[in-house]
Amino acid sequence: MSDLVLVTGSSGLIGSAVVKLLDSLGFKTIGIDNNFRKKFFGPGGDTSQTRENLIKSTKHFIDFSFDISDEGAVEDLFTKFKFKSIVHCAAQPSHDKAALIPKLDFYTNAIGTFNLLESFRKSESTGIFIFMSTNKVYGDNPNKLDLSESKLRFDFADLRFVSGINESLSIDHTTHSLFGTSKASADLLVQEYGRYFNLNTVSLRGGCLTGPQHASVALHGFLSYMIKVISNNQMYEIIGYKGKQVRDQIHSSDIANLIYQLLGKSIKGEAFNIGGGKNNSLSILEILEILKSDYQLNPNIRYNPNNRVGDHICYYTDLSKIQESVPEFKIKYGIREIIDEIVYSSKLT
Repeated sequence: MSDLVLVTGSSGLIGSAVVKLLDSLGFKTIGIDNNFRKKFFGPGGDTSQTRENLIKSTKHFIDFSFDISDEGAVEDLFTKFKFKSIVHCAAQPSHDKAALIPKLDFYTNAIGTFNLLESFRKSESTGIFIFMSTNKVYGDNPNKLDLSESKLRFDFADLRFVSGINESLSIDHTTHSLFGTSKASADLLVQEYGRYFNLNTVSLRGGCLTGPQHASVALHGFLSYMIKVISNNQMYEIIGYKGKQVRDQIHSSDIANLIYQLLGKSIKGEAFNIGGGKNNSLSILEILEILKSDYQLNPNIRYNPNNRVGDHICYYTDLSKIQESVPEFKIKYGIREIIDEIVYSSKLT
C-alpha cells in the first residue's frame, strides 16, 4: 500500500491499535501525539511507553509531537505530506475532567478537529476523514428512556431501544457535560464538512472503548481502571446509580479493524454508533461478580451515592446502522475475552 494515513492520538488506545494494524498491512502512517493525556490525568495517563513501543515495532510509522489546536503546526504538516485519509483519535476524553479545564477541552476537541478538517479539505484528498466521536453527544437523553431495574443492573424497557441506542436519539435538550459539548461540536463539524463540501467524512460515536494497553485512570477508561485497581488490592469507588449502571465494551482491535474497513468507503458526513452491543454489556455490579467468581479477586469497594452530572444510567449500542453500511465489520472480542485480557495484563503490572 502506498497511501499515507494520518493518525492523531497515535499513542492512545485506539490510535496505537490503528497504527499497528495499518503498518502490518503495509500502510505508511504519520502520527501526531503530544502526550496531553499525561497533562490531563497525571502519570497514570502517560502514553510515552506506547509511543516508544510503536517506533520499535513498526516499519512504516513516523510520529510528530504537537498540539492539534495549533493551526500553523497542522497546516505545516499538511504542506510536508500528502495524506490520503485521516484517522482522528486525539482528544481530551474525560466527562469529568472537562469541567476543570474547559478551555483546553474545547480547544483540543473542537478547534483541533476544525484545524484538521480545514487542512483535509484544502488538500483535496479523495480519501476519508474518520473521527472518533463519543456517545456523550447524546447527553443524558438515554436516562429519559423507560428503564427496568433488576438485582444487578438497569436495562431499557422502551421497546424502541431493546437492541440498544441507535442514531435516532436526539442530541438536543439534554445535559451533555462540557466534554460532550466539545465533542458534539466536532461531530457536527465532521458531518457538515462531508455534506457541505462533499468530502468523505464519518463520525464514530464510541461507547466504552477498552483493551489491555489502555492507559486508564479514575476519570477515563473505567473497565480497565476498575480491574487494574481491584487486581492490585486497592480501593475502587462506585459512583452513583447503586452500581447498576450499564455499559457495553468494545476492544480496541475491533475498532481498528472497523477503521481499516472504512478507509475504502465513500461516505459523506455520516454518524454511526459504535460499541460492543448488548451482548458485550455489563453493569458494575455484574463485573464485580465476575471478578469474584471467575478470578477469585476480593474487591475492596466503597460507594459514593452522588452520580456524575449527565452520566448515563444505561447505555449500550445498537450496531444495526454500521453493520448495514460496513457488512465486513464484526465484533470479534466478547466481553469475557476482554475482561480476561485486562485481568491478565493487570496481574503482570
